[in-house]
Amino acid sequence: MKINMRITQIVLAVFVAVSLSCSATKPTKIHPNIILITSDDHAIQAISAYGHGISKVAPTPNIDRIAENGAIFNKAYCTNSLCGPSRATILTGKFSHINGFTRNRDKFDQNQPTLPKYLQVAGYETAIVGKWHLKGVPTQGFDYWEVLNDQGEYYNPDFISGKDTVMNHGYATDLIMDKSLDWLQKGRDKDKPFMLMVQNKAPHRNWWPAERHYNRYDSVSFPVPDTYFDNYDGRVAADKQKMNIYRDMYEGHDLKMTVAAGVDSFRYDPWPHLFNRATDEQKEKFWEAYRPVNDAFHQMNLNDKELALWKYQRYLQDYMGTIAAVDENVGRLLDYLEKSGLDENTIVIYTSDQGFYLGEHGFFDKRFMYEESFRTPLLIQYPGAVKPGTQIDQMVQNLDFAQTILDFCGLEQPDDMQGLSFKPLLLNKKVDKWRDALYYHFYEFPGFHSVSRHYGVRTERYKLIHFYHKMDEWELYDLQRDPSEMNNLYGQPGYEEITRNLKKRLDELQEQYKETI
Repeated sequence: MKINMRITQIVLAVFVAVSLSCSATKPTKIHPNIILITSDDHAIQAISAYGHGISKVAPTPNIDRIAENGAIFNKAYCTNSLCGPSRATILTGKFSHINGFTRNRDKFDQNQPTLPKYLQVAGYETAIVGKWHLKGVPTQGFDYWEVLNDQGEYYNPDFISGKDTVMNHGYATDLIMDKSLDWLQKGRDKDKPFMLMVQNKAPHRNWWPAERHYNRYDSVSFPVPDTYFDNYDGRVAADKQKMNIYRDMYEGHDLKMTVAAGVDSFRYDPWPHLFNRATDEQKEKFWEAYRPVNDAFHQMNLNDKELALWKYQRYLQDYMGTIAAVDENVGRLLDYLEKSGLDENTIVIYTSDQGFYLGEHGFFDKRFMYEESFRTPLLIQYPGAVKPGTQIDQMVQNLDFAQTILDFCGLEQPDDMQGLSFKPLLLNKKVDKWRDALYYHFYEFPGFHSVSRHYGVRTERYKLIHFYHKMDEWELYDLQRDPSEMNNLYGQPGYEEITRNLKKRLDELQEQYKETI
């Protein structure tokens, strides 16, 4: 048994080596450096370059700089709205069912070809700092890596490098950028082009701001989504979820609520070890900031609706407070690139592993194919190549990242990657025929938040979703007339032909991407 497994590993290693050497081309000129910044659960609603009402009262000026210097994608999407699967797709340029990482409990097969491996063969130096979240550590494809232990913690997180696991005192977002800048300045071979993946933990649940931002938004009233009190009529799967802010959020862990006035003790908190990593000094600073707000809450005597709205505001205050440090650190990176002159030959990409709900339909989290979690931020700058202020309205996916990067680096795009290079879109070149539809598939059920497995197709105007596991429910939306996806049109008179065409397109996409259900 062990001998057979070892033979399999050797065969896979040889296959990867041959595949890489055949597919990659050694650079013959100076190639661009690549910096890919991936935050975790960063909604487009929380980036002011996208113009959403939430971000207008809590702007992100440094992330916006990337859009001002380059391009913003208005229709960027993921393939599977979950942390690990999205990261696996970015690394491989393949859908979850092909790269083998469909759920967070899976383990990523590092023997397969990946973007950093192709770049290494082509002479690039590769590095990753921050969140890995694909089980284990990145043993292949990276010349340098220093990653968080599993999900990581906001305060005093453990970082793994080689065989060492070391607790680092400080705030995770700051530490990740400290380490990234240190590698750029001192750690890399300056005679080689590089790819650096900066992988933030933030703003993943439980939205713990840096101390300097604890009270940043206490006086801000965030706009409440029109769909906040959605009753989910006509949407069976949405009605069965457990990701509602005012019903399902943990009052202690997520909302930092206390048991009583004057008592520094959280309400229900299933993971108290997260807070226990803080030092006594850090704990006291936390309570100094949150105690007055919590004590005031206990005097309010709110009814159910008022409490639901209070929870929404507390959620957004912490979420956007966590984003504030992300934005600051993006600014630190951009400033360094400009001062060092590296910006002139460096492609900077800012994205998230998926979108996120900020109260739409009453939700937090992600998973669904509805727009808020399906759609992701994507901003790219490349001075001298991408025109500042470029707006891109064609549909792209994180499936496309690997091929686009290889294309910019002058390298061949492997035949087994499943995306498209959107380099022509960034360079404002005429594209006679771009994709007319996107495919999506979510697998993790049973799992957190009870979102049923589903797949679907999105065109420019319509979206068709099939919830196929333990139910057989279809949903159809006209995104032009109903951008909030409140009115399920499936089975309604007058939509028969549209439904047939969408099902046909869905079948074609599943065949194209070698999907079997």
